Amino acid sequence: MRVKRFEWEGAASTGLAMRRWTEDALERVNVLPIEREVREGGDAAVLSLTARFDATERPPDSLRVDPGELDGALRALDPRLRNAMQTAAANIRAVAEAQIDVEPRTVELPQGQRVTVREVPVRAAGIYAPGGKAAYPSSVLMCAIPAQVAGVERVALASPPGSGGLVHPLVLAAAALCGIDEVYAMGGAQAIFALAYGTESVGQVDVVAGPGNAWVQEAKRITYGFVGIDSYAGPSELMVVIGPGVDPAWAALDLCAQAEHGAEGPLVVAAVDDAVLESVWTAVERAAAERSGVGEAPLALIRVPDLDAAIDLSNVFAPEHLELLDEAAAPLAARVRTAGCVFVGRHGATAFGDYVAGSNHVLPTTRAGRFAGPLGPSTFRRKISTVEVSAEAAAKLAPHVDTIARAEGFPVHGESAMIRTEK
Repeated sequence: MRVKRFEWEGAASTGLAMRRWTEDALERVNVLPIEREVREGGDAAVLSLTARFDATERPPDSLRVDPGELDGALRALDPRLRNAMQTAAANIRAVAEAQIDVEPRTVELPQGQRVTVREVPVRAAGIYAPGGKAAYPSSVLMCAIPAQVAGVERVALASPPGSGGLVHPLVLAAAALCGIDEVYAMGGAQAIFALAYGTESVGQVDVVAGPGNAWVQEAKRITYGFVGIDSYAGPSELMVVIGPGVDPAWAALDLCAQAEHGAEGPLVVAAVDDAVLESVWTAVERAAAERSGVGEAPLALIRVPDLDAAIDLSNVFAPEHLELLDEAAAPLAARVRTAGCVFVGRHGATAFGDYVAGSNHVLPTTRAGRFAGPLGPSTFRRKISTVEVSAEAAAKLAPHVDTIARAEGFPVHGESAMIRTEK
């Protein structure tokens, strides 16, 4: 890993300096040519791009995966893996169901009007499960189940095929486990554009959600406004606050686990004691040397004056995952404002949240935690207001409308309200 020690200069200065350093590794991409190809070429363009970037040996004949392949993949699952995935699915569903607000809320105003606010699901959602180096059935569960709990009628899954043109069977099995049969063998930015704009065989959706590489996230970013998105989710991040009573080998494995996602995901370790920082770094070096697949991620080490300062630092850095391994820091969890997910106590490894704890692993990154939260049913629902204005309420409200509208230079707005007062 690429390690750097940061001197404490206050939470704001230190946090932003760490963020600037860790983001130097981020890949900057231009997806606009791909967007143009997909919008102009439809299915043919997506298939061509798939052959170029993913299915290089044998491109698929069509984007849509035969539903029979999904059922076959689920039946072929190892029983232990199927049981683990079912446990994860049940926990994710339970947490998602707890977030649904199904009852409309009505407010009676003093002038006599009534405003009702209710939530409704979007019509169609597109979810993305990454591929490439590995398969991510967990991302299928994390995205599909909240969409279903939200009440979305149509859920379409996109995942890149391997070089032979087939979507990974674990992804197909996860889709079948969720009851999804609309799966497309397409990945990268072209998959996001196909879902957002539609093609001959891919129906347009209203929201696109899911993790992915820089190409996927940039495509999501530039389609926002045409469709909704969850957040800018990637690359993965972890900040660990550790105390002297925690085995540094535990923290080292947590950090190396995040580094498995690649060389771009920032890692931060904060401790009050310099000796603790050194012990963690020694343990990280040892763990990384003994394990393959651990990327050269940037690792920042920072000694904080106290645990309150560690929380302040986290609120500036806004990490995707925050582990409070220091038992004395656990009571401070309520002060955290910007992390995507907080893991409290020495047993709270991020890996639990990645798979089976029930929380969602699609989380805001690159400081998006300042304004966004975990993917959940709300990602796929929207509020709608209904306003009922009686004759009595109109008579009381119209003069106020007329006054404000004329002040803004829109006198006809005032007229449209005042005419309701004429007998």
